Amino acid sequence: MKNKIIISLFCLFVSASIFAQIDRSQMPKPGPAPSINLGEPETFTLRNGLKVLVVENNKLPRVTARILTDLPPNLEEKPGTSDLLSALMGTGTENISKDEFNEEVDFLGASISYGSSSVYASSLSKFFPRVVELMADGLMNPVFTEEELESERAKMIEGIKSNEKNTPAITSLVSSALTYGQDHPYGQVETIESVESISLDDIQKLYNENLTPEKAYMVVVGDISKRKVKRLVKKHFKEWDKVEIPENNLVVPEDAEFTQINLVDMPNAVQSQVTVQNLVDLKLGDEDYFAVLIMNDILGGSFGSYLNMNLREDKGWTYGARSSVGTSRYPMSSRFSASSQVRNAVTDSTVVEMLREIDKIRTEDVDAQKLEDVKKSFAGTFVLRLENPGTVANYALNIELNNLQEDFYEDYLKKINAVTIEDVKRVANKYIKPEHLRFVIGGKGSDIASGLENIEYNGKTIPVMYFDKKANQVEKPEFSKPIPDGVTLETVYADYIEAIGGREKAEALESVVMKGNANFQGTSLNVLMKNTADGKMLQSITMGAMAINKTVFDGEKGYTEAQGQKMEFEEEQIKAQKKTASIFPELKVNEEAELLNIQDLDGEDAFVVQLSETVKEYYSVASGLKLMTATTMKQGEQSFTTTIKYEDYTEVDELKFPFKYIQDIGQEIIINFDEILLNKEVSDEDFK
Repeated sequence: MKNKIIISLFCLFVSASIFAQIDRSQMPKPGPAPSINLGEPETFTLRNGLKVLVVENNKLPRVTARILTDLPPNLEEKPGTSDLLSALMGTGTENISKDEFNEEVDFLGASISYGSSSVYASSLSKFFPRVVELMADGLMNPVFTEEELESERAKMIEGIKSNEKNTPAITSLVSSALTYGQDHPYGQVETIESVESISLDDIQKLYNENLTPEKAYMVVVGDISKRKVKRLVKKHFKEWDKVEIPENNLVVPEDAEFTQINLVDMPNAVQSQVTVQNLVDLKLGDEDYFAVLIMNDILGGSFGSYLNMNLREDKGWTYGARSSVGTSRYPMSSRFSASSQVRNAVTDSTVVEMLREIDKIRTEDVDAQKLEDVKKSFAGTFVLRLENPGTVANYALNIELNNLQEDFYEDYLKKINAVTIEDVKRVANKYIKPEHLRFVIGGKGSDIASGLENIEYNGKTIPVMYFDKKANQVEKPEFSKPIPDGVTLETVYADYIEAIGGREKAEALESVVMKGNANFQGTSLNVLMKNTADGKMLQSITMGAMAINKTVFDGEKGYTEAQGQKMEFEEEQIKAQKKTASIFPELKVNEEAELLNIQDLDGEDAFVVQLSETVKEYYSVASGLKLMTATTMKQGEQSFTTTIKYEDYTEVDELKFPFKYIQDIGQEIIINFDEILLNKEVSDEDFK
């Protein structure tokens, strides 16, 4: 301790003695960037044009290999063809069946995966010769069958249907389609109709056009020598024939004519996905590249960025806000983009704050210390990447693909360090275009449209246009409809009770037990729910034998138990629980409940019932069934909404129950119930 004190005092003395020599009005000049010696991979080229890059690294007895073909993006006659080709690659070859192929790969402890124009393989060094052979067989001799096509087609269609209810997914799709245009490969929209129209001939045709050694690179990294790689590649890939490459007719997309808001109505959305973007023409080798990297990090590329510190740290509207600026070898085929997911109530305010931060980086000098901190962060990340043996190969491949200077990465840190305050402002003005910004927002139109239509920024109103989920412009939707004459809360509840089996059967039910399972972030969970007609409730979530969460209400009091902590219900929770804990609360009309209007919910008209200050429920106009419950919760000054959608209504002893719950808490959790028991397996002990 004494030595530490002495050292500290010495440092203080030295600091004080030199303080007068430092001009604090000037930012210290950065020291010289360290020299980077990346080394180079060993290379060779087969007669058919396949170029191979080898990086030998003997630290671990593993080898990875990657093949990709360098072809410009092409417009697909039937959008979805390349995705189906990716799915069908690796499903059997002329020499080995799909099951035998997969079994052998598993037995070797290896992995092999295919894309529409790429292959990846990884294995232990001693098994790599056989893995290369399997890899080559799957690439050069695939067999596409109608059975596999139909199986993969069904999965893709199910994915499209699922995404139609996913606000971030739809916003991303519409953003790309509107920014690039649907006549550009990056803007094409896969639809159920386009996927259903794809044939085996379409798959084979795309395979023939996409996979050619003349435009292919193979990168091999790991515990293997160039000599051995050369022998294996010659043996297994020499018969890979060149094919005729189709002419590319890539159109050059154009920016939005003026700053605008493109709104996609997602009636079930609990949050809005806000994305703002414009096209950029930036290549990896451009002089501006390094300044753009720094500028974007300051604006929205890191946790400490302008956007994140404003929307998350200051306002508390979101879990995160980020931006990016892409590069492309093709004209106007990349974009500046910033995005965040926010509460419905602050969607319009988020648009304004994003514009303010964009203006800030274009008009104000970045703080000198912040600039230096960002440079240091880039330097640290870059140095860490160099510890990965695959970095040398990937950087070498980038140099080949992007026609970069040979010293591009060796001078990386020097060029980062050379970026000035003036450079940051200059590239912000060059690549972010306020007069051409396109906001694409996916959200609940009934909650957010009015606010968006009334935004004024710098004295101007930003026009709002409406689009459907396939990026087609539409008229402004009718967000809510009036309640028809004769329809009351009593009739809505009566229709629900009739739809599930009738009042007599519903009133006779004493208890319900629902057993199901869910998957959350890769973890399998068991779900148990018990309800009684007199208002008792139990909800239990377990992982195997371990309890994760338990909520109990005995009709008068309740608690939640999680991670060993027990929290008793507060008065408001007890009051709310008494309204909803019975099996069918609709058997009795709640005095506080109010029938509001009719809204669209996933393409279906639904009566909206305001059950309490924080809870809304939605009932189908057509079927009478309950479709969704939306609950708004507060944490301090912030609030957020969660939803539970009810699907797969199925009859159990002449009463219908939903066998699927889809809970949205910022991410979707699907609970599938496999057993529902009536008047069984319930006792008073369950609610203690």
